[in-house]
Amino acid sequence: MIVCVCRRVSDREIARHAHAGMSFDEIQFELGVATQCGRCESCARDVVDKCCSSGTHAAIHNESAKPVQLATSILESKAWPSSQPSLAV
Repeated sequence: MIVCVCRRVSDREIARHAHAGMSFDEIQFELGVATQCGRCESCARDVVDKCCSSGTHAAIHNESAKPVQLATSILESKAWPSSQPSLAV
């Protein structure tokens, strides 16, 4: 289900980050959830709270678990081309 319409962030994506041990503030910074209109903040916080209270952080505490790569740098994003010259006149 899409939680943040402005940023097209799903509950699964929020849960994946929460299961990786990120706090709501870290998830908000990483995904941009609840940073535009703000209507999704309570639902997004509920998803994080449910993930944290369910005690499913086993992969974080498992030393043999592979690290989770969450997102590429904004500088590497196709949506934010940083290496192209500005066309503003």
